[in-house]
Amino acid sequence: MQTDSRRLTDKRYVVPFALITTLFFLWGFARAILDVLNKHLQNEMDITITHSALIQVTTYLGYFLMAIPAGILINRHGYRRGVIFGLTLFGLGSLLFIPGAYIEAFPAFLLALFIIGCGLVCLETAANPYVTELGAPETATSRLNFSQSFNGLGGLFATLVVGQFFFSSSTLGGSVAVPYTVLGIVVLGIAVVFGRVSLPEIGHEDDKADGLRGSRVAELLLRRPMFRFGLLALLCYEVAEISINSYFINFVTGQGWMTDRTASVVLTCALAFFMVGRFVGSWLMRRIRPVTMLTACAVGTVTSTALVLCDVGIVSMLALVAIYLFEAIMFPTIFSLALRDLGSLTKSAASLLMMTPIGGCGFLLMGILADSVGVVLPFVIPLAGYIVVLLYALRARKPHAVQP
Repeated sequence: MQTDSRRLTDKRYVVPFALITTLFFLWGFARAILDVLNKHLQNEMDITITHSALIQVTTYLGYFLMAIPAGILINRHGYRRGVIFGLTLFGLGSLLFIPGAYIEAFPAFLLALFIIGCGLVCLETAANPYVTELGAPETATSRLNFSQSFNGLGGLFATLVVGQFFFSSSTLGGSVAVPYTVLGIVVLGIAVVFGRVSLPEIGHEDDKADGLRGSRVAELLLRRPMFRFGLLALLCYEVAEISINSYFINFVTGQGWMTDRTASVVLTCALAFFMVGRFVGSWLMRRIRPVTMLTACAVGTVTSTALVLCDVGIVSMLALVAIYLFEAIMFPTIFSLALRDLGSLTKSAASLLMMTPIGGCGFLLMGILADSVGVVLPFVIPLAGYIVVLLYALRARKPHAVQP
């Protein structure tokens, strides 16, 4: 049966596609909360940027440590059970903010965030590759960009609503516990929904990965030059993107441009650019080769980050927001390019790629630099990350590279 190659997904996959896409909103929301929680705890607990960076370090350490077990779980039991397990961890970790807020202990918050990170990586390891397979291979990158757009919507909602709530509350315990309690209840409710629905598993003719040991699968994947480069590029992108998100409020307030509450609104506007970038990118990539889009956007991020480093007032502020528009398509595009033509190795490859949010620990380096030499120089870290993404895009454009 012939299908329109420009359609995002086949009719038989519409319901699974819609259900999985809701998960992108959830983890976008959960990750964006960290960007306002970071500054909120600095204010309420009187800690440095470096100290508060442990929020990102702990959460993304959960990603790093749980990514391979998540891949094994999904390989053995399928995407659906991986999603349910991830939602359960996510929900329970969120509810742990209740006792954490009661005792007002920073390590208690870190434990809850670590468990949330473990849950989120299960969701992302299942959902990202699953979306690429729910339709024609030609539209896999566009499809993943579309779903990832709801990630941006979740982030926008988190920074606007939760950010205003954090920076207007007079107590630490209540302000932190309320949004996470609501989030935990919603997430566990969605886990119940996924427990009652059936998601089709996508098989492959060369389904041989289940019979191989994990080390052998990793060896097969790492023999592929474009997968190795994609893994590195995705790690560098995560270093840049997460670090800038986490540092945004600290930077604009440190420059004296605005207050914390205003900064959270401006961050929301930046995330709106991010969301628009993904929706527009998803549409454009049905007509333009993804590697061409990735190259153009990489040039945009490198140029914009360099302008931020030049520290030229309003131009730097505008360049900082522009980064969000240019980087929007990077994660899903690199992810789908790295997974292309991997067949039965797709799930294992996805688990390796989902170790890359450990790059969020790059914010710790930005914090150390900010506390010691000033608020502008730390942008050399995301600049280096975007340069690697540009090199990957240029390499992927060559005729002998894997192309969509």
